[in-house]
Amino acid sequence: MTESSANVTQVTDDSFEADVLNASTPVLVDFWAPWCGPCKSIAPVLEEIAAMRDDVRVVKVNVDENTEMAAKFGVRAIPTLLLFKEGGVAGTKVGVVDKPVLLSFIDESIS
Repeated sequence: MTESSANVTQVTDDSFEADVLNASTPVLVDFWAPWCGPCKSIAPVLEEIAAMRDDVRVVKVNVDENTEMAAKFGVRAIPTLLLFKEGGVAGTKVGVVDKPVLLSFIDESIS
């Protein structure tokens, strides 16, 4: 089951390099799982941010189906949000955060 929308894209282990590491704009990656309650509660906030911001892309990685990237970036709890800029991790947030906190996290990480 994928929870994709017009604004948030699903990324896999196979597409991670092209979609995230080689992206020309910053990318906020949501490491999540379908059974994770907190992941479901932060999803609408990520949708809103994806719709309102054109300076950052929002993508999701299902950790049940894509274990390689989760392991590579040390994801031990979900939801984990990693902000990638120019191929590297510019910031990390673990757990559910509200929209104002997430927006300031994005701004601080990409500035």
